[in-house]
Formats: sequence, structure tokens, C-alpha cells
Amino acid sequence: MLLKIYPDNPSRKAVEKVVQILKDGGVIIYPTDTVYAFGCDIFCSSAVERICRFKGLDPRKARLSFVCANLSQVSEYAKIDNATFKVLKSALPGPFTFILNGMNCLPKLFKARKEVGVRIPDNAIVKMILEELGRPLMSASVPKNEEGDYEIFPDVLEKQYGFLADVVIDGGEGGTEPSTVIDCTDGEMRVVRQGKGVFEY
Repeated sequence: MLLKIYPDNPSRKAVEKVVQILKDGGVIIYPTDTVYAFGCDIFCSSAVERICRFKGLDPRKARLSFVCANLSQVSEYAKIDNATFKVLKSALPGPFTFILNGMNCLPKLFKARKEVGVRIPDNAIVKMILEELGRPLMSASVPKNEEGDYEIFPDVLEKQYGFLADVVIDGGEGGTEPSTVIDCTDGEMRVVRQGKGVFEY
């Protein structure tokens, strides 16, 4: 199902429909400030496993990522010292994924690695979804196409991945660069993947 939601003025009714799908254990494809991504409720193990199977990931070994509405929500699931908090506050929301040490309250599938990737995308649609849901979304970028690029058109994504996603949100054309990934797990801050964001601190 393709669902149009305007990024400048997201429809509350449409967002509530998406959130109900997530609460029912569904998988969505949604826009971010980088590329389109698969998403599901982090506490729905069956949905997390569906995405992992499709992406060829072992949830017990892979470093899984999720998106949050704000830093307060991040701090519920990941350890953040004062120095890291200041960096996250200046960089987010934005096109960055920060690898942090996880907290004990993480869902079972996320605890296996003890580290998590955390994002706060600068996108009004996903922000409203997260606020309405009240908890993070497990997130995984859609695969690249045969040309080695990320698909930017949501109607094409619906044709390709409609069998996996219960809804594809049409939030306009997506981006072509993934997020920049910064590892913060050992007290240092190291860029481990350069993407859309230019990280400075």
C-alpha cells in the first residue's frame, strides 16, 4: 500500500494509520533526511526478524540501528556521557548515525551486540510517527538498485518491496546518500562511514 504524506505538513490521520500498522507488528518503508528505509517497532521481534531476514542479517550478530524522536528518547536506550551528549545535541537532528553502548532496557534482539546505532532524522514525517508511537523504530536502509544507487521514488519502492512492507510512505523523492556513521563506544569519536553529513566536533 502506498500512502501519501506531505513532508511540510504531515496529516495526523495518515500518521495514526501508520502507527496502528506498527503497533500491529507491521513493517513500513518511510522517508528520512537521507535515504528511504524499512522500519518497525523495536519491541516487535517478529517484525525486526522479517527485516533482518530480507536484508540477510543475523539479528544476534548484526549491529542493529533505530531512529528516535529526540535525545531524551535516545538516553532511555543508550549510554550517553556529558561530552557525547553535547556532540549529539549539536549534530541532531541530522544525517548522522551514532554507535553507542546500549542500556539493559533494550529489546532482547538488540541486546545481543550491546551496541546500537542511533539516529534522529531531520524529517517531519518520521518525527510525527515516532512521537505518536512513543518508542523508537528499528531502521534499515532499503537496498541499492542494480545501478548501485538507492531508489528515490516511493512508487518504485512499493512495486519492489510491497511484499515485505505493509505500507510505503510517499514522502516525496528520497535521497541518494546514506547517513554518516560515527562510533562513540570507546570514548573516542571515529567516522566509520562517510555519508551525507559532514561531522565536525
